[in-house]
Amino acid sequence: MKNVAVLGAGSWGTALASVLAENGNKTRLYARRVSAVQEINIHHTNERYLPKASLAPSLQASSDQAEVIRPSDVVVFVVPSQSLRETARQVRPYLKPHAVIVHASKGLEVRTFKRMSQVLAEELPEHANQIVALTGPSHAEEVIQKLPTAVVVASKDLYAAEIAQSCFMNSYFRVYTNTDVIGCEIGGALKNVIALATGLCSGMEFGDNGIAALLTRGLAEMARLGSAMGAQPNTFVGLAGVGDLIATCTSPHSRNWRAGNMISQGKKLDQVLSEMGMVVEGIQTTEATYTMAKHYQVEMPIIEQLYEVLFADKCPREALMDLMSRDKTHELQDYVQGW
Repeated sequence: MKNVAVLGAGSWGTALASVLAENGNKTRLYARRVSAVQEINIHHTNERYLPKASLAPSLQASSDQAEVIRPSDVVVFVVPSQSLRETARQVRPYLKPHAVIVHASKGLEVRTFKRMSQVLAEELPEHANQIVALTGPSHAEEVIQKLPTAVVVASKDLYAAEIAQSCFMNSYFRVYTNTDVIGCEIGGALKNVIALATGLCSGMEFGDNGIAALLTRGLAEMARLGSAMGAQPNTFVGLAGVGDLIATCTSPHSRNWRAGNMISQGKKLDQVLSEMGMVVEGIQTTEATYTMAKHYQVEMPIIEQLYEVLFADKCPREALMDLMSRDKTHELQDYVQGW
């Protein structure tokens, strides 16, 4: 049993906090809104993000960051990727020297193109060797219902990953460890981009054949970029790669899939974001990935076409035709060595 702090009371942060509390950890959830704190503490619900779901009765919420973090042996960041750096700066003074830092944010920082563990290591240098990434196929709406879920916790320090594993794992939430942080984070970030493209294609009724091709070729692009950055190719056929890709690209629970679907109906990006009312990580990650592909000289045609649709008003059907009319090639030439 550990003292655990969870920063971020959205759907995923709330679901993870409830799992931690149910496992016997003394869990405190930081929420900015006082009304959310009162609802969680009194009614054990968070209707705004997890309608009709009951949270662990022992879960405590607070709008005081210091109160939440100071006693904690494990601190879990569940905030949007573009907010992670500032949040880390805010909480640094309250962290215990040997606290394990876990993040469950799936994205890339647009300004620097850095992965989330890199951002945390820069802002929390004293904890750089105790950073863990939690990722894998895990819809909050299903986790809170205690439906079977398997995720992975990745860290350069296997001991830190095993601490996180022990805190989270139970009969319905299975947790594996991994030391390939790069691969796990790139898989978790880029699957959101492919989910955007999948939602768009589904909305335009491109068919099951097209969706299957998109997922398969999207996975190849994820692995190519990840390998160029130093990831292990086999990570992309695990939970952080193909597992998360399947869950995010085939379910209406996915806000990235829903955003892509709305774009297929002719809605502009600003309108989609306004109607969603939640962060859509894949949009900013598309922008970051497009630039990173150029930097690493990695061919990523799906990413390039999605970037044109999102940020240059390219017609989705024209983007599809450009993908389908590319020069002939051999399938296995496009896969990374080791697959």
